Amino acid sequence: MSITPVILCGGSGTRLWPLSRQSFPKQFVPLLGDKNLLQLTLERLAWCAAPAICVASEDHRFLVADALDSQHAAGQVLLEPAARNTAAAMALAALLARSQGNADPLLLFCPSDHHIPDASAFARTIKQGVAAAEGGAIVTFGVVPSFPSSAYGYIQQGDDRADGSRSVARFIEKPAPAAAQALLLQGNVLWNAGIFLVRASVLIEALARHAPDILQSCENAMAQPRTEAVGRVSFVRPEAASFLGCRSQSIDYAVMEPHDNVAVVPFQGQWSDVGSWNAVAELSTADGDGNRVTGHGHALQARNTFIHAPGRTVVALGTQDLLIIDTPDALLVAQRDHAEQVKDVVAHLSARNISQAATHRRVARPWGWYDSVDVGERFQVKRIGVKPGASLSLQKHHHRAEHWIIVKGTAEVTRGQEVYLLSENQSTYIPIGEVHRLHNPGKMVLEMIEVQSGSYLGEDDIVRLEDIYGRQPDAAKTDK
Repeated sequence: MSITPVILCGGSGTRLWPLSRQSFPKQFVPLLGDKNLLQLTLERLAWCAAPAICVASEDHRFLVADALDSQHAAGQVLLEPAARNTAAAMALAALLARSQGNADPLLLFCPSDHHIPDASAFARTIKQGVAAAEGGAIVTFGVVPSFPSSAYGYIQQGDDRADGSRSVARFIEKPAPAAAQALLLQGNVLWNAGIFLVRASVLIEALARHAPDILQSCENAMAQPRTEAVGRVSFVRPEAASFLGCRSQSIDYAVMEPHDNVAVVPFQGQWSDVGSWNAVAELSTADGDGNRVTGHGHALQARNTFIHAPGRTVVALGTQDLLIIDTPDALLVAQRDHAEQVKDVVAHLSARNISQAATHRRVARPWGWYDSVDVGERFQVKRIGVKPGASLSLQKHHHRAEHWIIVKGTAEVTRGQEVYLLSENQSTYIPIGEVHRLHNPGKMVLEMIEVQSGSYLGEDDIVRLEDIYGRQPDAAKTDK
């Protein structure tokens, strides 16, 4: 039995702001210890024989590649030119899978941002759906509900099937609280987890029947995709113009609801879509007063308060039913019953062009990261980390000079015609207009402090002359 995992890495996770943001969504955020949800998803699917296909945006390609590399896993990253919801994302993946060695593989579609701690139970449940999928059904996996949730859609189970699964009587949209309570009392319903097992040909045929326009756009986009190999990872880019004309619709509306051969297998283990701060809070242990604390938080004379404080000390004194989420550049304090409205905060900030709505102070880059520590009139201070073997682009600036101080590791510096090494506690100066590059020749992360000074310090003052990551000067004005 060979199953190809397809991990859907889209979504902005706005309900987990300020930790999850457009530039760094929740699937890439280390919410549980030092691993992010995408890494945990890859671990959970390691039993599948075939390398994973990850469907992601161009902006997040190297975050996905880093997650694959952290698991020492090969894989393909299918880069959507724009977000067009799950029907198009799944169509692209099915078309890619059909174009390769195995003519008609079984595809296991999984969101990248779910938390399922019992990987063995999950694998057993998936295997229970193989017979139905091999027989031509689209198999979905529903979670046995533990409480009447209004945050999830539901699946009403039908009759038993000969292949060991059950038929789907109907899909139910996210219900109101009273309706959710009634559904649990009637029994025979499951939470819709958005996990599917299906042969590539079956999904393509179902799309042709129920959403032919979506399939046609995706077929046009995948007629001649561009492929770029970077180590064990291959980036696959569909043709953009064809895909941009595709309409946006979820796979549930496009295929699942109208299709006549959908089976369901119940999953009885612990599951969370980590869709709100209340859901995140439930992943940690409560004290005797119902407080849940991660990081450097302290709850004193407080009840039912959740504190997420990964960086600095945060104290809640005499609070009740609060969510307190701290990051270096934004703080959220909310009543717990307003957790679903955090996405409205993001919309409010975005409408006012407040940068913290979409970006963090610390920004991930293909070569590592940078953190804007301080900024003022005619100066800016950054802390920069460069991965082993990585290089920033060969570049110059028209309006600023830079001072580099190495604090960890070894740097290879190109400055004009010079190439020289710097070690810890050494520094160098890059004059305005000088061509330069920073490279890490070592086996540990290079860290340095960069002090910029000049009349203009915007990130668009970069003339990129050479770049190993394929970024174009006019397409990436916000990084080095």
